[in-house]
Amino acid sequence: MEAFGQFLPLILIFAIMYFLLIRPQQKKVKEHQAMVDALRRGDQVVTQGGLIGKVVKVKEDNEVEVEISEGVKVRVVKSTIAQVLSKTEPANG
Repeated sequence: MEAFGQFLPLILIFAIMYFLLIRPQQKKVKEHQAMVDALRRGDQVVTQGGLIGKVVKVKEDNEVEVEISEGVKVRVVKSTIAQVLSKTEPANG
């Protein structure tokens, strides 16, 4: 019983760290993944590098094609999309 009493503060510190650091980070990662999965053609996005552009094509192999200027298209890895500025309305049909 005395050994458990010695480990109790360590267990409490781990529990506090879990609820203050690990859990919010996991939630943030899930939200980012949901945002990336919901990307559609026509969405205006910001990459982690600071480029702002419009999604032209969503590819299956974890990348999107983004038009950053008229006629200038770049391929971007989906996970590097930092923010979606404006969403397009889903097409009826």
